[in-house]
Amino acid sequence: MGALSKRELAALVEEATVDTYDEYEKVSALFTAVEENLAVPFSTSVLGVEVTVRGVDLSRDGRIVALCTRREFRQVIGLLDLPLPDPAPDGVEWVEAYRHYWVQ
Repeated sequence: MGALSKRELAALVEEATVDTYDEYEKVSALFTAVEENLAVPFSTSVLGVEVTVRGVDLSRDGRIVALCTRREFRQVIGLLDLPLPDPAPDGVEWVEAYRHYWVQ
């Protein structure tokens, strides 16, 4: 995590979004890359509480969100705000590429 340069992250974004035409298609393409490559489930800590990330989804407002659970409780957390564990799960470079896309 954090090992990829801005250039490498930009290349991942370009790879995922090469055939897209607008913002919605770009986010959808990045969602597909995250969904296909991020190894779930994995555990992480949110506000000091351990949760399990069971998957990702595309919210109605066009954000990629993590589907988190803790026992019988469920919570959706924006992927931009999700703390990632150390060591990070396989495929985390796509989460970082999505984050890079939003800060550029």
